[in-house]
Amino acid sequence: MRKKGKKWFGLLIAIVFLCAFCVPVAAASKLPRLQVKGTQLVNSSGKKVQLRGISTHGLSWYPEYVNQSAFTFMKKNWKVNAVRLAMYTAEYNGYCTGDASNRRKLEACIDNGVKYATNAGMYVIIDWHILSDGNPQQNQKEALKFFKKMAKKYKNNTNVIYEICNEPNGGTSWSTIKKYAEKIIKGIRTYDKKAVILVGTPNWSQDVDQAALSPVSKKYRKNVMYTLHFYAATHKEWLRDKAQAALDKGLPLFVSEFSICDASGNGGLDKAEAKKWLTFLDKNNISYMAWSLSNKAESSAFIKSGCSNTGKWYSKNLTAAGKWITNWYKKK
Repeated sequence: MRKKGKKWFGLLIAIVFLCAFCVPVAAASKLPRLQVKGTQLVNSSGKKVQLRGISTHGLSWYPEYVNQSAFTFMKKNWKVNAVRLAMYTAEYNGYCTGDASNRRKLEACIDNGVKYATNAGMYVIIDWHILSDGNPQQNQKEALKFFKKMAKKYKNNTNVIYEICNEPNGGTSWSTIKKYAEKIIKGIRTYDKKAVILVGTPNWSQDVDQAALSPVSKKYRKNVMYTLHFYAATHKEWLRDKAQAALDKGLPLFVSEFSICDASGNGGLDKAEAKKWLTFLDKNNISYMAWSLSNKAESSAFIKSGCSNTGKWYSKNLTAAGKWITNWYKKK
């Protein structure tokens, strides 16, 4: 009996040992839940937090980059601490223009993205990526249903952030965006009372100074930030002046998309202006997400178009923009 008892005891120890390595990172430790204090993003202890991350390209175009290897690699090698899942609403196989099967595929991609980011120890932004549907009210019913579903699903995830309208455009006014935002925020708060919510601003998320004059109503304001987008070769000091004006008014900003080329996502790089931008953002502790994790044949893509790797990239696999931005991130 003694020998048999020792045998079973040894087996039990072995099982416990193995299971310790099977526990997902997400289960082992949660990232601190973020909140907004004044213009700052802070953790639960009130310590300032700055997210520096990368946005995927559209999930319908490049779903292969949403994988554990890629996310873990970016966290470990590029010092990235957040990833943005860009789900287009109207373009190619958009959430609001595709069929039910397509919507299920996109939701599955988001679910995987949240899991991979969590396991890698990163924050993750679920981005309702409006573009050609420049007025967010165009698909407001779908947006409300979608974000209620996401909020119900991820209410216990401390690392999920909701971006409710990527780049309002086409002359859509701030008052229109604000009405939309308040309805979506109310829907999210039905289930998720604490998550950070990002609200787009007029003119492709540039006119943050307009939002600063009349932020969302006070009852919806908790843990809400406003997005500022820039492409360094196009958007220069004049847009930083708008950002500064918004900060001076007490508006919390979050750069959920930027690159160092021109506003088309292509063209030449302006590294000098990019350095001014990121220095400004670091000085003001503003988070920023670079566009884009893809091998699309354009300047803003991180991966060279001839590279088929979907993770574990070498320097030779990166574009000029990818190298410059990842080198900046690694300095932190």
